[in-house]
Amino acid sequence: MFLLNGQPLAVDAPFTDAKGNRYPANWLRLSTAAEKAAIGITEVPDPEPYDQRFYWGYDAEGKLIPKDHTQLVEQWVAQTRTTAGTLLQPTDWIIIREADNGKPADPVLKTWREDIRLAAGTKNTAIAATADTDALAAYITGADYPAWPADPYAPQPVAEDEEKV
Repeated sequence: MFLLNGQPLAVDAPFTDAKGNRYPANWLRLSTAAEKAAIGITEVPDPEPYDQRFYWGYDAEGKLIPKDHTQLVEQWVAQTRTTAGTLLQPTDWIIIREADNGKPADPVLKTWREDIRLAAGTKNTAIAATADTDALAAYITGADYPAWPADPYAPQPVAEDEEKV
């Protein structure tokens, strides 16, 4: 990242220095390190990226500023419920048909739907059990949170060694 007078400069954007000299958008790309240094431009490493879902940014000491844990828990519980509902919604008509006219739903489907509801409950319990934003971020970005029971009717990938017809 390039800084001029302590302010970041966007690459491919025109800028003006402290003396009022204007520079075109491509100047940073085309200039040499000596030309940049001559007008006071310094290059510093980009700040480490952070997950904006959980943190506001870095403080003056370079520590992450966490978002409010209680609000995040509410948000992620609601998101988990929405995801479960989205997974279940395409098969709701089958359950309604069973209730309306007695046409039995496939037991495999019913088991899968119950597995989705149980998974959502387990995820929400784990979210609520987190003690702080760091623990919540670790759970959400870990392997357990994004995993949901597989749809038993989803097409299965064909193994590479199977012969294709």
